[in-house]
Amino acid sequence: MSGNDKNTSMEKPLTRLVRSGRDHDLTGPFVNPPVVHASTVLFENSDDLLGGKQRYTYGRRGTPTIEALEMAITEMEGAEGAVLCPSGLSAVSTALLSVLRSGDHLLMADNAYDPARNFARNMLQRLGIETTFFDPRIGAGIATLFRPNTRAVYLESPGSLTFEISDIPAIAAVAHARDAFVLADNTWATPYFFKPLEHGVDLAILAGTKYLCGHSDVMIGTVAANARTLKMLRDTHGDMGLCVGPDDIYLTLRGIRTMGVRLDRQMQSGLTIAGWLQGRAEVGRVLHPGLPSDPGHAIWKRDMRGSSGLFGIVMNDWSLDKVKAFLDGLRLFGLGYSWGGFESLAIIGRPNRMAAPWPVEDRIIRLQIGLEDTSDLIADLEASFARVSNLS
Repeated sequence: MSGNDKNTSMEKPLTRLVRSGRDHDLTGPFVNPPVVHASTVLFENSDDLLGGKQRYTYGRRGTPTIEALEMAITEMEGAEGAVLCPSGLSAVSTALLSVLRSGDHLLMADNAYDPARNFARNMLQRLGIETTFFDPRIGAGIATLFRPNTRAVYLESPGSLTFEISDIPAIAAVAHARDAFVLADNTWATPYFFKPLEHGVDLAILAGTKYLCGHSDVMIGTVAANARTLKMLRDTHGDMGLCVGPDDIYLTLRGIRTMGVRLDRQMQSGLTIAGWLQGRAEVGRVLHPGLPSDPGHAIWKRDMRGSSGLFGIVMNDWSLDKVKAFLDGLRLFGLGYSWGGFESLAIIGRPNRMAAPWPVEDRIIRLQIGLEDTSDLIADLEASFARVSNLS
């Protein structure tokens, strides 16, 4: 049966994750699509060659493997179509370049992923595109920042280091009234918990390296488009010669099948550990929109149906040495960038802000909660707190 069969709109999210992209034309009798390694594609005759009259024409422009994941992302996002990119940052840059041109002005949320900020400040500036950063909590007040040449608004909600939630529908309404595009990095929530295109976003971006893959062994990004932006996205993607290796695509497809189960577990573990940390005297703030005490909780609850396992904490008057000692004492949390895999991780974060200042002394400990037993993770954190308390 086709992955696009009838009654899909009535199926629950877990069911759609299992079934999306499994079109019989691609998989035949097999559960998973074939892993096609291809560059050259042969044509039946000269007319087909000259007219491009067949489903596949060149390995970079499509194979059954590529098509299966594009279909899956399109279904998950509720999009008109999607493209695959070699990394999350590649997806960010492809989306931005799809809608911007020299002389345009970009509005970017001040909590955006640092490499996305660097791309705006460096590459886009070199192309004659100016960027203004704004407080991610601005909501409809963003109208005051628009210029005649403002072409797009870029959001990350919540931000993957400071975790502020943006009012995406309000911002999108302002942008669309001025004929501007809205782009959103939705890696934290994924389309399992939040569908940006249903809330006014034109291009939805995922670092599939994180939750889509879920096993810390793939670099991949995706961009999903609505009808307004799909042609621009596909043209830009094709003109830039972007493609992803078939083995990485296959691993991402395999990861999607269990993503909902993983996210449900990581959400519950994350909320449990975040709540426990709120009760610790050493912790000044827990940055997690899923907690009722979080400033963005009301918008999160209105727009999203769940939360991932990534959040931050700010300690009470801890020096950098104390923060480092705490992380170095952890046994079950690896120290490493990225997130969304099955293993727990921790890093020290220092927000790079321009429009919404962040206190210099407030270094963030960002925790990625994996699939380990929650009680073991809490015991690990508790033991490290105890070791740090004995330091002078």
